[in-house]
Amino acid sequence: MNNDITVNIGEGRKFNYRVGAIIIDSGEILMVRNSGASHYYTVGGRIQFGESAQEAVLREAFEETQINLEIDKIAYVHENFFTMRDSGELFHELCFFFLMKANSQLRKIKYDFFEEEYGRVSYHWLPLDKLNNFNLYPEFFKTELIKPSDNTKYFMTRDEITHRLM
Repeated sequence: MNNDITVNIGEGRKFNYRVGAIIIDSGEILMVRNSGASHYYTVGGRIQFGESAQEAVLREAFEETQINLEIDKIAYVHENFFTMRDSGELFHELCFFFLMKANSQLRKIKYDFFEEEYGRVSYHWLPLDKLNNFNLYPEFFKTELIKPSDNTKYFMTRDEITHRLM
């Protein structure tokens, strides 16, 4: 049984509850990209029923890297409204992005990949000072990760336009 929190609201509408792990080492961020995607995104995934966001990010980070990482802090909350291009489904998604503590084992995964039900997912270390050259999700990482804040920030994206609300 899949305990991931994706709620089918009906009439082609869904709600997702997710986490993302911001993993930075030596001026680069670890991003992933699956074989069918044109954009890079963080290690992470859906929160399971009964699981806290903190528990979920630790579990997802381990599942996808095979490394036990520690949370530094929650960095961003992102509420996203979007339409899946292939299916036309409408999504309302809430994601908590956690900044993870650096770990000496991270570089061993530099040229590795893992398999998901939707295909092969490869790891990519992207330089923070060149993020504008990449198609990232979420896009606000291009500016926010250059100098992360000590405070948690809240972003909302609707119709592909992102606003910082707090």
